[in-house]
Amino acid sequence: MRKWLSGGFVVLLALTLALSGCGQGSQKSASEGQSSPSASRAPSEQPKSNEPVTLNVATAGDTNMVELQEKLVGPEFVKQHPNVKINVVGTGPGDAGSAKIFEKLKAQKDAGKNEWDIDVAIVHQSIMEQLMKEDLLEQYVVHSANRNYVTSADSKNSLGTDVNGYVIPMFHSQVAIAYNPDKVNPVPSNFEELVAWIKAHPNRFGYNGIKNGMSGVAFMTAYVYWKSGDYKQLSLGPYDPKLEEKWPPILKELKSLPVTYTNGNNGTLDMLNRGEIDMGPVWVDMFLLWKSEGRMNPNYRMKIIDPGLPGQPMYVVVPKKAKNKDVALQYADFLTSPKIQASVIVEKYGWYPGIDASVVLPEVSEQGKKNLFTDITPEDLEKRVLSFPIVPYFKNLQTAYEKN
Repeated sequence: MRKWLSGGFVVLLALTLALSGCGQGSQKSASEGQSSPSASRAPSEQPKSNEPVTLNVATAGDTNMVELQEKLVGPEFVKQHPNVKINVVGTGPGDAGSAKIFEKLKAQKDAGKNEWDIDVAIVHQSIMEQLMKEDLLEQYVVHSANRNYVTSADSKNSLGTDVNGYVIPMFHSQVAIAYNPDKVNPVPSNFEELVAWIKAHPNRFGYNGIKNGMSGVAFMTAYVYWKSGDYKQLSLGPYDPKLEEKWPPILKELKSLPVTYTNGNNGTLDMLNRGEIDMGPVWVDMFLLWKSEGRMNPNYRMKIIDPGLPGQPMYVVVPKKAKNKDVALQYADFLTSPKIQASVIVEKYGWYPGIDASVVLPEVSEQGKKNLFTDITPEDLEKRVLSFPIVPYFKNLQTAYEKN
């Protein structure tokens, strides 16, 4: 199986299992070994200006993605750059949110504008093919102070699209099955057992289909992987339309199950917490955040069932003609720095690091590590994390779900 965090995640596992206490002194310098003239000055080293700047940050994803920029990262950045005002625009959950960012940038390119009004964007993997084909992004990673920490496989390739140098993952997230242990016992360990449980407990399993959030998309995708047995080719390619002939009966079977449809990622969590459902797919980070904020029953748990469930990164990108490109590059650096990765991405939100975990985990408290691995173990992440399909399959799969 192709994992979403290759070598960096192996280091994360080792550090977590050993509860490493290594300090910053042993970490590799971000600029070590870089001799390219184009990389001679990172954005954070650029001369500061006192001229007022409004930095427009567009983010796909749920409300937590907007709150992260508005309430945590943005204010910390402004403390260091008091002339900057951060304007955050949320474009909505799921692939549709990323599509809106693409449409905005393409419209400005097509209109011949020399300055585009999105300076930094946070997008899903699914939109990268279009962003790259339309030449809408800056190849900024070579200039980043964090460039040596951009090590994961999906920082080079996104669902079959070469993105090397154009993206830094802000985080890696993972879908799991959340459940009420008082109602779900024994807990299904694989899809076969889950389907049997759903049939025996009508309407007590809930997910959002493929609307208003990717947790439902991940569940649907994993179901097709399980039933078709085509995970390797669907996730790695090459594209063969004949594989899609298997999908209609699989999807009809999935949609015939007696489930409750929620109104999105948040909707699944809310219905679970209120006892309206007993089990459903959730993003690990959102589940942990709701727990930490007292919005989720602290006794509820999560599990990644066999043969696995998809995870994904969210990418930090800089548009090619961003109006405030210098400040945008500084903000992208700040957002993907080991300090922010540790204090915000891991400690606060329960995401897995976007950059090399070996420079992040030493900054994370032991409690933070414990929270991250209580339900979802390192073994789960090593063996049961799947990728989403390559772009043509991914688009066609979602279309097939709606048609069947």
